[in-house]
Amino acid sequence: MSLAILGVLILGIAGGIYMPLDISSFLDQASSIMLFVLLFSVGIDLGLNRRVFLQIRQMGVRILLIPIGVVLGSLCGGAVAATILQMQVKEGMAIASGLGWYSLSGILITEAGNPIGGTISFLSNVFREMITFISIPFLVKYMNSYCAIAPAGATAMDTTLGIISKNTDGKIAIIAFVSGVTCTLIVPILVPLFL
Repeated sequence: MSLAILGVLILGIAGGIYMPLDISSFLDQASSIMLFVLLFSVGIDLGLNRRVFLQIRQMGVRILLIPIGVVLGSLCGGAVAATILQMQVKEGMAIASGLGWYSLSGILITEAGNPIGGTISFLSNVFREMITFISIPFLVKYMNSYCAIAPAGATAMDTTLGIISKNTDGKIAIIAFVSGVTCTLIVPILVPLFL
């Protein structure tokens, strides 16, 4: 499955290079519609498993431990990467604060007067999403299902939720959705905090 995802991604990049620019507005609409269909399908899958909601209710506030771990792990990774790349630690943490939401974090950093940091943030979060698509099947197989949530960050509620759901079960998919929503809500707070 991971090879198929990687192959489709490479075909998409190649197609984008040769595609006329006037088609791009149609692609934005089409991708939004496909995302809605994906979320609807995942929702049906989750709704069919009624036992999962009872398990989630039993978890209570503990369900927030995963997104807290995702945020802390991302910030630590940003600090370590900044140190290795001889950047300011604060800048590395701002870049990592995107948590996979590339369309927002890159803009926030660029508008704060750091276009290079904005570009790095955009690219690192795009790569985070690509790595998530490729790594989830391996993480589930060789570690555990909960590990599939972390690399997704904010995208666990939308674009990567489908692959998380496909490789895990309904309970993990709901936890991933909650984690993605939580991370998405935190991104607009975290990025400016480190600028």
